[in-house]
Amino acid sequence: MSFFKNIFSKEKKESLDKGLEKTKTSFFSKLSKVVAGKSKVDDDVLDHLEEVLVASDVGVATTLKIINRIEERVAKDKYVGTDALNELLHEEIAGLLSETNLGNESEFTVPATNSPHVIMVVGVNGVGKTTTIGKLASQFKKQGLKVVLGAADTFRAAAIDQLQIWADRTQVPIVRQEMGSDPASVAFDTLSSALTQNADVVIIDTAGRLHNKVNLMNELTKIKRVMQKVVAAAPHEVLLVLDGSTGQNAFEQAKQFTKATEVTSLAVTKLDGTAKGGVVIGISDQFQIPVKYIGVGEGIDDLQVFNKHEFVDSFFK
Repeated sequence: MSFFKNIFSKEKKESLDKGLEKTKTSFFSKLSKVVAGKSKVDDDVLDHLEEVLVASDVGVATTLKIINRIEERVAKDKYVGTDALNELLHEEIAGLLSETNLGNESEFTVPATNSPHVIMVVGVNGVGKTTTIGKLASQFKKQGLKVVLGAADTFRAAAIDQLQIWADRTQVPIVRQEMGSDPASVAFDTLSSALTQNADVVIIDTAGRLHNKVNLMNELTKIKRVMQKVVAAAPHEVLLVLDGSTGQNAFEQAKQFTKATEVTSLAVTKLDGTAKGGVVIGISDQFQIPVKYIGVGEGIDDLQVFNKHEFVDSFFK
């Protein structure tokens, strides 16, 4: 048993396997048709494999990268049987994820060097942003960390109320103002309160309006600038939440938000309800931003720290 298996609990692994079941079933049913009646990996097999990867929402650019790597392996080895295709794919996808996702963590931690560690969460409405914040708060609290939430999505009253529900459920303090308040003011008050309470982690929710990128960019820039008056290096992390079930639309959202602000990590949610789990591979590769968390179910413990080894194992085994 590998070291990674030891730090990744059986319960987490089962939850991950179950969450990726639809993706795995869809992918391998398509892959089995590719190799049906074929004994070796040839151009025809690779052409069909390309179609399968694109259809699985891995994305065109990442798909071509995977196909090129397999072509190189096939050319070098002269003959590769179709029975070896799964292992080849497994290795190349794991290799791609390793280029962006350096860690193999299984626990929810933050750097001890930041006090407090400030996370600004961005993403469009409906992707599971508030739910992700609530689950993060719960997980950090389980690790013995003191958490403060900031309801800086003041554009929608529902967003403030949703975050309040999560704050009550997880029993962590929340800083909020009325709907329509200045988001930067909420962020300022949140960090000031967090310092007073000696908090370890601050999670700031922000509005997810994409209809005007300039307004979004200006708002996020202002929130950052105002936070830095309280904590010089804030935010230490900008977490973009994406809905994995939207497939290629998640790519577009990532593109828009990475233009609007400097995104440092990703959370991909709702992977359990979709066959589009391949989007995790493509987004990680194309944007060169580490996937930090994945959502594989509705339970509070179904938000997991992304472990590239376990993810690929669940996808292929």
